[in-house]
Amino acid sequence: MPLTDRQIRSLKTPEKPKKVSDGAGLHLLLTPNGSRLWRFSYRFAGSQKTLALGAYPHVSLAVARQKRDLAKGQLVAGIDPSQQQKVEKAEAKIAHGNTFGAIADELLKKETREGRAKTTLDKKQWVLSLARPALERRPIKDITASEILAVLRKVEAQGNYETARRLRATVGQVFRFAIATARAENDPTFGLKGALTAPKVVHRAAITDWQCLAGLIRCIWEYEGSYETRAALKLMVLLYPRPGELRLADWSEFDLKKAIWTIPAPRTKMRKEHKKPLPGAAVEILQDLHQLTGHRPLVFPSVSSPKRPVSENTMNAALRRMGFTKEEMTSHGFRATASTLLNESGKWNPDAIEAELGHVGADEVRRAYHRAAYWEERVKMSEWWAEQITSVGE
Repeated sequence: MPLTDRQIRSLKTPEKPKKVSDGAGLHLLLTPNGSRLWRFSYRFAGSQKTLALGAYPHVSLAVARQKRDLAKGQLVAGIDPSQQQKVEKAEAKIAHGNTFGAIADELLKKETREGRAKTTLDKKQWVLSLARPALERRPIKDITASEILAVLRKVEAQGNYETARRLRATVGQVFRFAIATARAENDPTFGLKGALTAPKVVHRAAITDWQCLAGLIRCIWEYEGSYETRAALKLMVLLYPRPGELRLADWSEFDLKKAIWTIPAPRTKMRKEHKKPLPGAAVEILQDLHQLTGHRPLVFPSVSSPKRPVSENTMNAALRRMGFTKEEMTSHGFRATASTLLNESGKWNPDAIEAELGHVGADEVRRAYHRAAYWEERVKMSEWWAEQITSVGE
């Protein structure tokens, strides 16, 4: 006879597995550990098989019967219910791996393996966090442009136009990665490019004439702050690297005998190793600095923790203490200063200046040519630039 919920609740736990039939192939398997498991017994292609339908009471008697009837319908259609269940589980697993959140995580892991800088990865993780609440669990192939636009509009509504632009680009990266891994067919962010408010471009402040630069140089050479900060600022004006390239510099990167600084690929914007010639003035500064910090890996260790580099704000804060506002000069501005004045001098090939700044395009042949053809000119240019700087500072 068919079972009732009252009968099921009254069943006692057996000492060994026991089957209690409900009819038409459906039965409840009682186990010594107290489990009550729904099973459907059937024959397919001449073989006896059993289909698991779940555990009571999570799967009620009524639901178990519905699942049995569905399985019987599959049998009539020539489908093996057990095989169909495996297919559905596999599809569910794939669907879970095809959500926006899962693919975004895969992209971040891939970029970590490729050696992307931690700061870059942290920024991308933060940008993606703005989209995760709405898109995290959505299958990526089902996400529409209007859904993404709604997320972007929330960021825009706070006046964060640049962040909204960056979010659109980053979400687009996730979609393009999904396309490359055969989990999406198109990138809906492509059509949203013109929908966002364009952020106002703000160039980093920089001094671009010799007279004002001379005043800045004198202030740096006479700076009364820490020796390490003064040395960092001197090297910024002499070598004009990106601030992060200098701040995170390791002593192993410097060959003071050959006067070469090799900046490793993970720390360069182009993700390619970049060698810079060191003028004599820079070598002297580094030799003196080595006596203070040379016993540690970092050239500019933090005062609070020698294993960590100085703060991003250290050099900018020093510029403020010297009286230069953020509208007048920033640590990154030394690059624009050097680029402008080196080009205005008319003494150097513009491509050599670009190579020295690390502004090399993606073309491999052109990049190789930059490194080889202009090295001697870059060495001479670095000495000339150092002479202009030290003639004012000393």
